[in-house]
Amino acid sequence: MMHIHMSRAKKITMAIIAILAIIAGVILLTGCPPATENKKNKAAKTHILNNIDSTSLITHLAYLSSGIMEGRETATPGNRLAREYIVKIFDSLKLEKAGDSYLQPFPMGNDTVQGVNVIGVIKGSQYENSYIAITAHYDHLGIRNGQTYYGTDDNASGTAALLAMAAYFKQNPPKHSILFVSFDAEEKGLLGSKYFVANSPIPLNAITVNVNMDMVSRSDSSEIYATGIYHYPYLKKYVDSVRNFTPVHVLYGHDGEKPGIHDWTNQSDHFPFHQNNIPYLYFGVEDHADYHRPGDTFDKVNKSFYYQVCTMITAVASQLDRFEVVQ
Repeated sequence: MMHIHMSRAKKITMAIIAILAIIAGVILLTGCPPATENKKNKAAKTHILNNIDSTSLITHLAYLSSGIMEGRETATPGNRLAREYIVKIFDSLKLEKAGDSYLQPFPMGNDTVQGVNVIGVIKGSQYENSYIAITAHYDHLGIRNGQTYYGTDDNASGTAALLAMAAYFKQNPPKHSILFVSFDAEEKGLLGSKYFVANSPIPLNAITVNVNMDMVSRSDSSEIYATGIYHYPYLKKYVDSVRNFTPVHVLYGHDGEKPGIHDWTNQSDHFPFHQNNIPYLYFGVEDHADYHRPGDTFDKVNKSFYYQVCTMITAVASQLDRFEVVQ
């Protein structure tokens, strides 16, 4: 047992060293601005484009989609490693717990198998009992027929964004409380998010809006969709307030407004919130050639686009926090 433990530790250390080397090159090539850049004298536009730490974001993405995670399938060692990493980041940021632990285990229909959601909280400075839920699933498809499904875009990208956003809001305390929830078993049928809304550690009516991220890092045309507007038109103004300040093309649709267009209303973890009359914004790209394939890897991500997407989503969440009506 000890030999196996040391071997795994060595593999993790080597993976981290390799990832850091990649990241150093990525930052130089993409020009992602570092968190240390002085923003005090910059206009609102610049602030929107530079609100989160690019280095941490790319570090999270690289590690969560690395081979050591073995595709992060629910109830596997790789999935556990990803969960432990999320907990480590939550703990380092000193996020509060919604209960006794960051972890919310849930049954998978088999007494020997469990999924586990990870929940962290930042309490609001003005509206402590009113919550924004920022969510992303961390599981993926694992290893199948000897091939690793790395799941960089789906959905290490949303999970890494969630961690970077948690760091931002810890440094910039929100008016409303924010729940950061990383769901497990999305790929098994939204099991983690379904369990969460059925067993929420806070009253569901205290959650004013859900911001869900699932596949936010890859688009050849620099496009991402903000869906949910058709169901909750009042949310459009929050996205509109940011669209003019980002080079990312933020589009609307895929939420049932047009027949014949793929409806994403029930396609990710925002759906159980919607079923419980909680408004949502879901950010995601359209499917690409590597969707649910082994080729969904870190090297294929345009890191500059990904960073810009994440700053845009963070800015929208900030607008919701500043102006959202407390329910």
